[in-house]
Parts: sequence; C-alpha cells; structure tokens
Amino acid sequence: MNATRTSLSRRTLVQWAFAAPMTALAAPALAGADPHVGQSGLTPDEALQRLRQGNQAFASDHPLPVSLGGERRHALAAGQAPFAVLVSCSDSRVPPEIVFGRGLGELFTIRIAGNTIDTTALGSIEYAVEHLGVPLVVVMGHERCGAVSAAAEVVERNTHFPGAVGAMLQPIIPAVLAARAAHPEGDLVDQSVRENVRQVVKHLRETASPALLERLASGDLRIVGARYDLDDGVVEFFDAGEA
Repeated sequence: MNATRTSLSRRTLVQWAFAAPMTALAAPALAGADPHVGQSGLTPDEALQRLRQGNQAFASDHPLPVSLGGERRHALAAGQAPFAVLVSCSDSRVPPEIVFGRGLGELFTIRIAGNTIDTTALGSIEYAVEHLGVPLVVVMGHERCGAVSAAAEVVERNTHFPGAVGAMLQPIIPAVLAARAAHPEGDLVDQSVRENVRQVVKHLRETASPALLERLASGDLRIVGARYDLDDGVVEFFDAGEA
C-alpha cells in the first residue's frame, strides 16, 4: 500500500513539474505567430467570439460541456491562463462561468454589486492583463439590477440607504442621472444599467491605468460592455468597437 501511494505521489509530482514549463512555453510560441495572442492562445476578437458562442449555447438550453474534473484541476495547479476578465454584478442569478459556458481557469471574474470599479477591482484587472496576458475585459450589467434600481431610487425619490449600501451606490448615481437626461421617457433602470456599463468601460479605456491604455493602443486588449437578460439568458454586447 505504501509503495502504491509513493508511486502515485511521484507520478503526480512529475505531471505538475512538466505542466508548469509547458504552460510557460506555450505563450511565447503563440505570440511569435501573432503579437496579439495572449497566454490563453487567443486574440481579443477570438476571446470575444468564444464568449458569444458559449452564451448562445447556454441561452438555447444546450450548454457546452465544461472541464471540471481532476485532470483539469491538476493542470491548473501549475498556473492559470484565463482568456477573459468578467466584471459583473454579485447577483446570484448572473454567474459568468455558467452564462458563458466556461470551465475552470477560463474566466477571471470580478464581482461587485452594480459592476462598478474600485481600487481593488482595478488592481485585479491590471493583474490579469499584465501578468496573465488576458486579451479581453468585459463589463457586464444585467436586467433589473438591484444596485442600479436602488441608485435610481436615490435620484428619483431621494431615498436614503444607511451604512455601506449608500456609499456603494454613489458610483452608479452619475449613470442614472445621465440616463434620465438622455432617455426621459424610457425605462430608467434599464437605461441606467446600460449607461453604468458604458461609463465603466469608458473609464477603463481612457483614464484607469497606463497598463491598460498601452495594451489597448497596441491591439493586445479589448474592453467591451454587455448586458445580461434575466428572462432569456442572452448576453447583448455593446460599445464593443475598438478603443
């Protein structure tokens, strides 16, 4: 029994030892062929297309098979190479991996109510882009977002939310004000969801970080907006042009 355990342990160590250098070597080989390929082996456009395909399968009730088993876990123990950053709401109905049909190690997710960007979130995005070579950042709002609805109540009814909730809503209020001015007759919450995404995308593209700006300018990175529909499961990408 001890010999069997030793053999298995050695085999596992050998697999991990080989996995790390192979992961590290794969990216330069791919990058040599296409300067816009990240460590995941995908260009920004290819990464976006992969998300579209995964969501189409999910929304049509034919989700893609995903890798969640022990072999995948062991491969990822040596390092990660996600192909997209997802900045999304904390809402339990909007899990990015499921919505986009992705498995372990494929998405670098940052979730906060109202999908806003604070210092921690920005640092996480910078890490993913600079150190993991992620070629795509998606900022995704969703239908009937509770945080955006609460921010709309602050604007429309001067509602007060005590504690940290009130402070959390402050970054969303400018989007609500802009949406109300631009679409006075429209659905304020839904228009605010879209405007909030646009403002976060604009911030990331234009002022957030020199590291992001450099990669945007070189074509190694795209930052796009999206909205998830709770009813039909479809993700609509918008403001998805080049920066």
